[in-house]
Amino acid sequence: MPLARRHFLWMLTGATGAIAVNSCLSRGSGDMTEADDVTALRQKLAFPFRPAPSPIPLAYDPLSPGKQATAYASYTVTDDLILPDGYEYEVLASWGDPLGNSRVGYNNDYLGFAPDLDSADRAYLGVNFEYISSETWMATYTEVIGQTLPFAEVRQALPDGAIDAFALPDGDPLKEKIALLSREAMIDQGFGVMALQRGDRGRWRREAGALSQSVDRRITGISGLDDGRYAKTTGPAVAVFTKTSGEGYRDAIGDRAIGTFANCAGGTTPWGTFLSAEENFHRHVPEAVKLDGTSEPPSAIPFDLSETDIGGFGNVFGLAGNKYGWIVEIDPANPDDYGTKHTGLGRYRHEAVGVRVVTGQPIAFYSGCDRRGGHVYKFVSNGTVSDPTDKANSKLLADGTLYVAKFNADGTGQWLALTPEAVVNPDRPSQVIGNTVILHDAAGYQRLTDDAAVNAFATQYQTLADLYTGTPAEQQGAIAIDAHFAANAIGGTYTARPEDTEIAPDGSLYICFTSGSPDDEGGPDQAVFASPIGEEAHEAGWVMRLIEAENQPGAIAFTWETSVTGGEPSQGGAGLANPDNLLIDRGGNVWMVTDMSTNKHNSEVPSRLDDAGQPLASSKMLGIFGNNSLWYMPTSGDQAGVSLLFAIGPMECETTGPCFDTTEETLFLAVQHPGETHGTRQNSAIETRPFILTATDGTEFEQTRTVPIGSNWPSQRDGVAPRPSVVAIYRTAGGAIV
Repeated sequence: MPLARRHFLWMLTGATGAIAVNSCLSRGSGDMTEADDVTALRQKLAFPFRPAPSPIPLAYDPLSPGKQATAYASYTVTDDLILPDGYEYEVLASWGDPLGNSRVGYNNDYLGFAPDLDSADRAYLGVNFEYISSETWMATYTEVIGQTLPFAEVRQALPDGAIDAFALPDGDPLKEKIALLSREAMIDQGFGVMALQRGDRGRWRREAGALSQSVDRRITGISGLDDGRYAKTTGPAVAVFTKTSGEGYRDAIGDRAIGTFANCAGGTTPWGTFLSAEENFHRHVPEAVKLDGTSEPPSAIPFDLSETDIGGFGNVFGLAGNKYGWIVEIDPANPDDYGTKHTGLGRYRHEAVGVRVVTGQPIAFYSGCDRRGGHVYKFVSNGTVSDPTDKANSKLLADGTLYVAKFNADGTGQWLALTPEAVVNPDRPSQVIGNTVILHDAAGYQRLTDDAAVNAFATQYQTLADLYTGTPAEQQGAIAIDAHFAANAIGGTYTARPEDTEIAPDGSLYICFTSGSPDDEGGPDQAVFASPIGEEAHEAGWVMRLIEAENQPGAIAFTWETSVTGGEPSQGGAGLANPDNLLIDRGGNVWMVTDMSTNKHNSEVPSRLDDAGQPLASSKMLGIFGNNSLWYMPTSGDQAGVSLLFAIGPMECETTGPCFDTTEETLFLAVQHPGETHGTRQNSAIETRPFILTATDGTEFEQTRTVPIGSNWPSQRDGVAPRPSVVAIYRTAGGAIV
């Protein structure tokens, strides 16, 4: 919809509104006297920090477009976490460090901070461990963990690269080796709780005393398999989990679940618990289910191993796929809590958690399904909140209604209830970029590419009760388990890979849509997610603001607007690509990290035209944005409308999970998968790569970029393995981060 500034908390400035600022770049003062009004603008806009050096001209660059070509003619990428002058970071924990009775896992993502109510100098840090970066994990496992694994032997035994290990007899040597590999990979996923102690200069350290002994723990992908520390489940899917017979595969543990894995984003509740989102579980267990909600068999996702990839970790253990893809709640203060999966919140590829808790109102829980064509969801509890800090609020997540968002192109929208009575009315392929709609019926999952086939589906099935089987309670459970495809059936809007959902102080919801490109699973609604530069699919993404009707958590109607558009400043973009996690500080300012695919980082762009002489698609332009990064966006005062580059991540990493401590003097950040593509950097290897960039007025110029190959972060010692790590960022002089 058309942008109107009065509706936004922030808006990024494009080329037509470039702002000169206060000594914000690392250049001499002689470059910063373009016009008589520059000095006045510098004095008016005193930013709270000196931004990190961007690889491309940004809207706030004080240089004229003519001088940008010279200033940006060369750029050196650094294998480190680059912060503004006056800031520094400390590594709190890295992959392989001890944690409880296990270790810090791989690819730390969401971070949550919860104070210890008994001591202002103690706290809990919750950490998600999302996945292993197969090739780098296999290459560096022995160096970091200190033991060897039988990768070569198993690889040699799998001429086809994959096997249904669950079907092998117990005691089979190959099955035992596969179980060992899968076990170690599952240990490096899941969730962790760390005890923190405030030390010298008010800085947080991992607690080494009694608190850590009682608090530090891991919940891995196989917790409960051998030790009985199962996760619990609540909500409608329990009716399916406890069935004594069904159409598909069932495990033998009823309403309990073995572990949690593929843990991506998350959230912290006002009552002090952590919510962890299971995302790409389908890589290791079947996502597909029968229409009664029971799983496809483990053989549907076999164990696989090649020189560069390893997966299917749930296969050998016979894990039931319908028990993954949920939101898991963990109480850090309870050492006996190994997670509760709230199935009323829906099963899909969760990338986000936004919880709105208002006294006297129901809880509103928001999340997105991070897939191309994924949906945005809201759960509304049946009960209401008496005290936002009461841990009894967890019970409200067990009983309520799950909705999917229907976005209209005019900036309005509705929440559609995912119940057996919901009317079947799918979006048509012609509405969707990529022309693909997937619907689930008795014949399986149907990939439909023409409107006529979808029309026939809508004629055959009137409501979700016509699709899903069992008693009404079991049907509701099956709908929750198959939420993405049930949402497809009733017309939930296909979106542009929804990642984080964050509640602003005014109650509105911010949603990061990281990529508008389609794939064979689907793509976004072309009327809602229109490209700002007229191409079919806008890869660089958006941030949307959603406002509930009358600002009520349980509202059925809403309005929405685009507030940030990814892309180059010369084209009206923010100077970043693929927005991911959001953080809103106590001043209402927005922090955002990016999630560009690793193979796109610093990928050369020697021409802005393809072989046919047409402009390159935005998906082929991502290399210009360099490494993934962290941005600060003021929302009030003279600085509102400016997006400042706060941090640049190490090589081939993703910056994730930003969160503050209570005083906002510490910014915690997760740096996952450094060296994901090229592994360990050897002999200080570098490459030089050509880029055609644009100044803020659209003028093209050439840049030569020096790019390290692989990573040695955080050790920064040549030849040493890169390790995903959690860091704490501080002002060197102390005080609030901004």
